[in-house]
Amino acid sequence: MDRTPADVDRSADHAVIVFDGVCALCSRWVRFLLRFDRQGRYRFAAMQGSHGRALLQQHGLDPDDPLSFLLLENGQAWTDTDAILRVLAGLGGAWRLTAVLRLLPSAWRDRAYRALARNRYRWFGRHDSCYLPAPGQAGRFLD
Repeated sequence: MDRTPADVDRSADHAVIVFDGVCALCSRWVRFLLRFDRQGRYRFAAMQGSHGRALLQQHGLDPDDPLSFLLLENGQAWTDTDAILRVLAGLGGAWRLTAVLRLLPSAWRDRAYRALARNRYRWFGRHDSCYLPAPGQAGRFLD
């Protein structure tokens, strides 16, 4: 069953992470999450796909120049380091300890994140096409 971006946004059963599918760093982040998300709680949408693009637009982010990470969970949206820390804590176990980073002012955390986002292609590289999951993981991707 194909779900529309609006259906995905309201879905309570899985969180959705919108990522830059051609960014080498972002693709590594997705592979990391696939490895450590043993509960399978996260689904993924590349911003270059129809779902990812629509979700970014619905939440006021420019899909052609995204400088923000987007997490949709339980009908709410998080961006930047709040989203990243929420995802890491959602992995459970020792990953919940990353919540201590919330003690740092979000303005500081987000400034560092935005610098990384602006320079991600230069520092980490860019792929010619979106990250393709292994066949057993394809069901966790929306496009």
